[in-house]
Amino acid sequence: MCGIAGFVGKNWPEKEQIETTLTRMIQRLNHRGPDHRQTWIDDDSGVAFAHSRLAILDLSAAGNQPMHSHSGRFVMTYNGEIYNHRELRLQLRQAGYAHNWAGRSDTETLLAAIETWGVRSALQRSMGMFAFALWDRSSRSLTLARDRLGEKPLYYGRQRGDQPFLFASELKALAEYPGFSTDIDRNALAQFLRYNYIPAPLTIFRGIAKLKPGTFLTLGEPSTEPVLESYWSAIDVAKRGIAQPLELPEEKIVDQLELKLERAIGQQMIADVPLGAFLSGGVDSSTVVALMQKLASRPVKTFTIGLPEKSYDEAEHARAVAAHLGTDHTELYVTPEQVRQVIPSLPQIYDEPFADSSQIPTYLVSALAGEHVKVALSGDGGDEVFGGYNRYLYTDRLWDSISAFPKPVRAAAAALLKTISPSAWTSFGKVTHRLLPRLAQVDRLGDKVHKGASLMTSDSLHELYCRMTSQWRHPDSLVIGVTDQSDGAINADETGGISGIERMMVLDLTEYLPDDILVKVDRAAMAVSLETRAPFLDSELIEFAWRLPFRYRLRGNTTKWILRQLLYRHVPKQLVDRPKMGFGIPIGAWLRGPLRQWAEELLDDRRLRHEGFFRPEPIRQMWRAHLNGTVDAEHRLWIVLMFQQWMEGNTLRAS
Repeated sequence: MCGIAGFVGKNWPEKEQIETTLTRMIQRLNHRGPDHRQTWIDDDSGVAFAHSRLAILDLSAAGNQPMHSHSGRFVMTYNGEIYNHRELRLQLRQAGYAHNWAGRSDTETLLAAIETWGVRSALQRSMGMFAFALWDRSSRSLTLARDRLGEKPLYYGRQRGDQPFLFASELKALAEYPGFSTDIDRNALAQFLRYNYIPAPLTIFRGIAKLKPGTFLTLGEPSTEPVLESYWSAIDVAKRGIAQPLELPEEKIVDQLELKLERAIGQQMIADVPLGAFLSGGVDSSTVVALMQKLASRPVKTFTIGLPEKSYDEAEHARAVAAHLGTDHTELYVTPEQVRQVIPSLPQIYDEPFADSSQIPTYLVSALAGEHVKVALSGDGGDEVFGGYNRYLYTDRLWDSISAFPKPVRAAAAALLKTISPSAWTSFGKVTHRLLPRLAQVDRLGDKVHKGASLMTSDSLHELYCRMTSQWRHPDSLVIGVTDQSDGAINADETGGISGIERMMVLDLTEYLPDDILVKVDRAAMAVSLETRAPFLDSELIEFAWRLPFRYRLRGNTTKWILRQLLYRHVPKQLVDRPKMGFGIPIGAWLRGPLRQWAEELLDDRRLRHEGFFRPEPIRQMWRAHLNGTVDAEHRLWIVLMFQQWMEGNTLRAS
């Protein structure tokens, strides 16, 4: 894994400042690649590339970058891993590529593939996670590209006409360019309040964008607008798979899944440095570790974090799975104080506001693993690929229930439900525990009744799911100066032909996964110079999964049905079958307790008014209701707090 940065255009700083600027940019990415740092500047073409290297394959100088192709036509700065690069070298030889290889790096392979087949074909043949910048000396054009699922980040943009076209792995590198503007995009801020992340292509700063997954960008003349093209689409893969389902006996389907996942894991276990895995004891990570151990000649190094709060602690389950599989297991129980100490560093780790609270334990487990290995495999993507979220079932059943009634009837019922406060609903559930035991067992009953009521006026399942996954449903009522009030989700027309739960899965695969889950893992791990790999995001495995009939994903109330059948071959059912746990922390309780003073300062009425981004009244009202227990607003408040913390602690914040 590495960090990349650069700029293209004749409107450079003074000549003596070019190298200084480029060096400052790449120094900000040293955590992404502490093993080697290098720059390349072509004054005549107006191109400047920089690279910070985390050496994983071919640790020699032959893998250093920016790297030139054999002919000298192409120059590349690249971040990632091409897992099938050995196979690509065989294909290149068969295609007539006769040059001697300088080393064993996948960067050299990718350059040769581009030189032989062109950018689009090389991207379509390359399986892995990556983001790169490529300069073509012949056509004098820049290409930026990002992997299929968006595992590796890439930011780009030109904020004003006299500025070169900038790109980098993280915003902090772009901010080192002279005159970089930190004007906040208030539409992006509104989307952040809605989803707790900023969806691509938006970023928190005006004039800067994220390159979308499965996309490459071409810039001809530096003063022109870039052209964006897609080379792979999860939506298209889903449509093709649904149209051509596999019909085989169940046992053979599970056999095929095991073979495909073994292949992906085997490729991702290739490294010239120590390697391990995250293990929570859940279905996804346990499956990855079980197959790693099957393929390994020695105990796999596994890592987990334990929390003192029982309902958030997965360490006991991970320990049991590790003992059964015989891994070399390391666990660390962290105190609430250790967890809270991470909060001030979050703005530096994530660059732009990010509010998935599992970012904190993800950083802690990455730091633990980073003390022992340089590469860690994870179970990320299993839920999106195999239908693992309980909300899929809940949303689908809710739509079946409410869609039978006319919208005016649903609206009247919703209004009636909301006349009773959340705390009164919760109390009602407790006092009726003998008559309605299931109702009494629902955690935070009142909050769920009110959220359910707000969903009842949805016009479609698509709209219902977008509302279901929103935090602040009307962020324009909080953020001052919003001009775009759309929900930021993919248009329903794009998923035509995909219905029900499978449409929800596609939404998550194209938005929630790259902009939340993969951002969380990449930034947390890279902050401690740890490379993470996600076998479930192997594109061939995803294409296979979408050809599975729906019953292999969800069967009755059982999520990830086929993945569980595979896991049961390696781990006893009783060790992994339990209610799904989120990898989080008890934010709600801590905001009423040890984090209260910190939150109170950030949510101070005078402060909010002075900064001018939020209308204070609804935030203060929500804060008071949370403190007195009327509602549990931990997620909505955490989003606002993360923006406030970012404003206070990030050197990129608006002045």
